[in-house]
Amino acid sequence: MNATGQGPAPRSRNRARFNLRGRVALVVGALVLCSISLVGRAAYVQLVNSEFYQDEGNQRFVRDIEIPTSRGMITDRNGEPVAVSSPVESIWCDPKELLKTPDRLPELAKALGEPVDSLTSRISQRAEKEFYYLKRRINPDEAKKILAHGIPGVYSKREFRRFYPQGEAMAHVLGFTNIDDRGQEGVELAFDEWLRGTPGEKKVIRDNRGRIVENVDLVKQAQPGKELTLSIDRRIQYLAFRELRNALISNNASSGSAVVLDVATGEVLAMVNLPTFNPNAASLGKPDAHRNRAITDMIEPGSTIKPITAAAALEAGVVKPTTQFNTAPGWIPNGKWRTTDTHNYGVLDVTGIIRKSSNVGAAKLAALVPDQQYYEFLHKFGYGSKTGSGFPGEAAGSLPPPDRWCGTCKQTISYGYGLSATPLQIAHAYATLGNGGRAIAPTFVKGQRNEPVQVLSPEIAREVVHMMQTVTEPGGTATQAAILGYHVAGKTGTARKSKGGGYSREYFAFFAGLVPVDNPRFAMAVVIDNPTAGSYYGGLVSAPVFHNVMEGALRLMDVPPDDIETWIAAQEKSATKRVAASPAQAVVVVAPVDISQPVEPAAVVQ
Repeated sequence: MNATGQGPAPRSRNRARFNLRGRVALVVGALVLCSISLVGRAAYVQLVNSEFYQDEGNQRFVRDIEIPTSRGMITDRNGEPVAVSSPVESIWCDPKELLKTPDRLPELAKALGEPVDSLTSRISQRAEKEFYYLKRRINPDEAKKILAHGIPGVYSKREFRRFYPQGEAMAHVLGFTNIDDRGQEGVELAFDEWLRGTPGEKKVIRDNRGRIVENVDLVKQAQPGKELTLSIDRRIQYLAFRELRNALISNNASSGSAVVLDVATGEVLAMVNLPTFNPNAASLGKPDAHRNRAITDMIEPGSTIKPITAAAALEAGVVKPTTQFNTAPGWIPNGKWRTTDTHNYGVLDVTGIIRKSSNVGAAKLAALVPDQQYYEFLHKFGYGSKTGSGFPGEAAGSLPPPDRWCGTCKQTISYGYGLSATPLQIAHAYATLGNGGRAIAPTFVKGQRNEPVQVLSPEIAREVVHMMQTVTEPGGTATQAAILGYHVAGKTGTARKSKGGGYSREYFAFFAGLVPVDNPRFAMAVVIDNPTAGSYYGGLVSAPVFHNVMEGALRLMDVPPDDIETWIAAQEKSATKRVAASPAQAVVVVAPVDISQPVEPAAVVQ
């Protein structure tokens, strides 16, 4: 001990100094080890596993996003838009991010206009996803209001929505697209690949709120859809739609179809069906209304087949136009049934059979043609096979071969029972007659020219067309189809609807025709299903539709009249009536027109 009585102080001081140095060394060693570890980790991240961590970072900030593209516009033959794409917005969310702030869900539900429970359930079911649509294809202003709430994880995306200016009038021709802008029916489906286009793609950087802060790179350029010009004339289309609708109302009918073809080109100028639907509506109505009856419904064509039967007999050389048939007493045996006429027409030539629509006469014509030859002739005119239009869902109809004919089949086929055809097939057959016996597959694309096939001699085709002209003249069955200033050729048809292995008391009323006779420009077929307002004959129910539509189409397309004399006579008669009704008024005397001199016809719009 020292003088003060305390322990050995120097030794304790040395021990404390040693402990301090040890601790410092320990800390320094630990720091060195940490530094080495950090440097090693950094080297590993930067040099060894840099690609992995770069990808992880990119996943959080760099995104590949789609560049939307618009669907190609569809126009009618005159360049008028009938299907266009309008820009819209779609609201989407990142469920993972959105669920981090569940207290904002009621606010979001109110903005979307749906119950909060429903929204919560939708989001919760997709909690592990990073993308989910909340509301598709809405007005950009509405989307802006939703985004204005600033709810984390809620974003918008530019898309396009299809709009159809003609609405119901052209619904069955155009069809419609689905929520993803893919064609579902009609032309939209048939030409979907052509119209759809190809979306682009680009790399962007998003911030932690999902906002795009930088466009990094254009990966793929967007290719917009191509435009499509239809053969349809929207003016004739609407005219046919209006007149068919009026006919269904006035005759209390259940449905109807009408088809207008350009005889020389096979172009479909109009195709309408009722009932119809609005392709612009959120709800497209009943599925049955979507059916394009003009190309899908197979119906027995009734007496519209009789001109084809007459052409078959003339082509086979077994009759001449002047060949006479005794149809008395107005019926002939048909197995255990009878083939009957509405009246006893007595002796008729081939023209008379067409004019009076004699079932007995048609049966006698067909009996003279060999079975196989008759079958092949009908087949050449398109019965029993698709027209080749390429329209989705087109039916081929039905025409049984001779080896499947029963004892009475040929007789019933001759006047339109025992086979079936679509309204488009009927219009196509009549266009073939009007085109000098040349069959051209119908087309819905302007300018498309399908190769014609000669199926009947031009001379016989012309003879049959002139026979059909008598149908619309006094004494024929369709005087209501006549058009002032034009010679009209056509044929009525009335067919009972099959039901339960037999026939019901419901009817199809037909009229198919050509105008003008001297150089047919249009072929039209009209079918009205189950008229119940009194009359069910094609000449009274369907022929007026043909008259009204064709009268308008001839004027719209500036087709010159081929019956000037009748037109002049009608004008003079009308002027005489006006003068007689107003004798006190001054009368302007017009010099008479010398119709013996050639008249310069108006130009025909091709």
